[in-house]
Amino acid sequence: MRQAAETALNTGWQPIVVVVGAHHEAISKTLTGMKITLAENHEWNKGMSTSLQAGLAKAEELAPDLDALIFMVCDQPMVTTTLLQELLKTHWATGKPIVACSYKDVSGTPALFAREVFPSLRDLTGDAGARKLIKTLGNKVATIDFPDGYIDIDTKNDYESFIQPEKWKTN
Repeated sequence: MRQAAETALNTGWQPIVVVVGAHHEAISKTLTGMKITLAENHEWNKGMSTSLQAGLAKAEELAPDLDALIFMVCDQPMVTTTLLQELLKTHWATGKPIVACSYKDVSGTPALFAREVFPSLRDLTGDAGARKLIKTLGNKVATIDFPDGYIDIDTKNDYESFIQPEKWKTN
């Protein structure tokens, strides 16, 4: 979680909102001292959509004139500040309201969403996340290549594989 927050902070953009849910107390402690705002998702057990909506609501509260935001997840260790900046550059260059990362025939996070699609984010329910919206609004989506985007660390086994690159480079 801390690495993802540091990557976002290194863009120089504000506000940086971190959504916390089930383990909010423990996670919050790992982020102490960072120039971020926490958004506690009390409905985390209702699915990914509630985290997107909690983050969006907090970001709009902090920056009511927000033109766009980038959603990222904490389990993609290969996300860089340069990648996040490329999302914004692609949005400006294409005018598309959604810019997603493309990896292994999937378009997903990190992804930028412009204000015009905020209502669609609010309408998501259950475990529907950004990927569902990206599929649904395909004609409004630009993508950037992120070959290592498929690497995510959810378990100790994932981490063990990650620190042994010869295992994940072939996946």
